[in-house]
Amino acid sequence: MKVSEALRQRKSTRAYSDRQVEQETIMHILEAAKHSPSGANHQPWQVAVVSGAAKRELQERIEQEFAAGRRGKMDYQYYPDIWPEPYKGRRIACGVQLYDALAIARGDKQRRLEQWAANYRGFDAPVILFFFLDTRLATGSFVDYGMFLQSVMLMAVEEGLATCPQAALGEYPDIVRSFLGYDETCLLICGLALGYEDTSAPVNSYRTPRQPAADFTRFFST
Repeated sequence: MKVSEALRQRKSTRAYSDRQVEQETIMHILEAAKHSPSGANHQPWQVAVVSGAAKRELQERIEQEFAAGRRGKMDYQYYPDIWPEPYKGRRIACGVQLYDALAIARGDKQRRLEQWAANYRGFDAPVILFFFLDTRLATGSFVDYGMFLQSVMLMAVEEGLATCPQAALGEYPDIVRSFLGYDETCLLICGLALGYEDTSAPVNSYRTPRQPAADFTRFFST
């Protein structure tokens, strides 16, 4: 598979089959992704692979907090407090596509809450990967982590797997750290749902658009 093909095939998948993912396959993906670049080759990634009974118990703890109205807070600020254009419009359009695919009306608050809660189950993927960063490191390590995450997702495509990178899985970092045995020196970056796509699910039927490269590129030569 060409890299260009993998880039186009990768998408945020929100419904999965119950087919399990072998540990050997996950390790193959991570062994390849470890070749991602990082400043001074400091390789900041720490990965927790959660599945089976452990996944069920962890997601239940998070969902209970959410259902009780106790909203979580990430270890860092992922989104801006105020969205400027054109980013605000793109965010809204993305949400419209999602809820249209699920046939959830704008005023249906209950179904929207249920859909949001699905984030904390990794959309029922059989595996969730949690990514941690040593708090002694600096902002540049977030850049390195982005390259590592993309490598993981592209390798998943090569293996016939689907993924969904999720900031929502970083919204209850204290619960995740406590459950998995990580201490406060480990900042939770995000989570990643991993599994085999349910190709019959309507929520997987749409693709978000991308801006033409010409719109965000400037050339300087003379």
